[in-house]
Amino acid sequence: MAVVGVSLHNDRHPANVIYDKNHLRYPVKTFPVNPKGGALQAETVFRSISDIPEKVDLAVIVARAPHVPDILTECIDAGVAGAVVVSAGFAEVGERDLQDRITAIARDAGFPFIGPNCLGIYAPAQVDTFFLPSERMVRPDSGNVALVSQSGGILVDQMIKFSSQGIGLSLAVSIGNKALVGELELLHYLMQDPATRVIAFYVEGFGKREGREFVLAARESSKPVIVMKAGKSAGAGRAISSHTSSLAGDYTTFSAVLRQYGIVEAKSDFELVSFCEGLSCYTTAIEGRTAIVTGSGGHGAIAVDFCDKYGLAVPTLSTAVQKQIKERLSPSVKGIAALGNPIDLTGSAVDDDFVSAVECLSTVAEIDCVILLLLPYLPGISSDLGARLSQLYDRARKPLVAYVPHVAKYRMLIEGFELNRTPVAPSVEGVVLMAEAMRQRRYGT
Repeated sequence: MAVVGVSLHNDRHPANVIYDKNHLRYPVKTFPVNPKGGALQAETVFRSISDIPEKVDLAVIVARAPHVPDILTECIDAGVAGAVVVSAGFAEVGERDLQDRITAIARDAGFPFIGPNCLGIYAPAQVDTFFLPSERMVRPDSGNVALVSQSGGILVDQMIKFSSQGIGLSLAVSIGNKALVGELELLHYLMQDPATRVIAFYVEGFGKREGREFVLAARESSKPVIVMKAGKSAGAGRAISSHTSSLAGDYTTFSAVLRQYGIVEAKSDFELVSFCEGLSCYTTAIEGRTAIVTGSGGHGAIAVDFCDKYGLAVPTLSTAVQKQIKERLSPSVKGIAALGNPIDLTGSAVDDDFVSAVECLSTVAEIDCVILLLLPYLPGISSDLGARLSQLYDRARKPLVAYVPHVAKYRMLIEGFELNRTPVAPSVEGVVLMAEAMRQRRYGT
């Protein structure tokens, strides 16, 4: 990788931050470039990309906007494979002609670049073109969710939330003005990427016919595609235009089209995180008939309200199913548990009661997904319960999603679920949204 635009005097220059991170912390050979030449941390600073003695796979351009066309031309002449143009000062500030110029140069040469006005690429343990200092970054572990965003700030914010909920990334890409490489190109790439299971987008707007082409391509994806769209209001549309020079478009129409074609829409960043976590474990499309298992009647009632809000059904269980569950409960719970749905095992329940109830529900054809509200402060609950419950999916193949408060005291219980790929939400609404993501997958298929 070559970083073009490093400063010989300012260690906190964005180009220097990018260079230092990759040179010192990632397994990518990194070369600094500045027309003045010289040395940086005892490393040779090359005057031009063409002076680098090895083939460059990626050029990260952090120079002033007027210099970018010449730098792109140098990259093409030197046989560089592609670029990230971090530099701002293009269409987002009215310099449309300058942006069109670099796009034409690259397109004529078949030279792909991401940007301009972006952070670029973060691939866990491989490369990081974000100009954010290492000590400020919160990095999710490697995983199977790819996240593409027009906004670098939104992308980093989501990465922080992914990390706090244990969601792993395969790739994160900030595309900024997306002058050449945009959502459609990355969608096609990620559909074929073996490391990616879920593809998520933060979208501000599309160019002419871009939105239609994106939706038609996403419809053909065997992997879940999640979209969070900004620009629901007129004011947001104006903000988008000044941010990445995109047209927000008609949100109501776009949302309806997503629903028609089975593309999952997250209407907030909270929904986006929940959807990504749920679908990273289960890509199943369900009808939306849920069973709720809890140790607290109040939590069960709240979960039913959220199910109603999002369009999930909570059907009353048949007498035969209720009898089957009751027969397997411990004596202290058998006479006091409510089994209609939600199933309230009460605060007296022990591990075996939760396991028996979930195991029984996993065989009920009228239920698509089990929502488990697990309160780890109940006296009969052990830290092994998460691992025991999550193993049931391997036998029955019925999705199980869980709520456990996310605090350090309960970490061992949460890890039991996560190690066996059962998603765990930190809120009751979050666990319902995990089931809702699977329900949205059903439409259009």
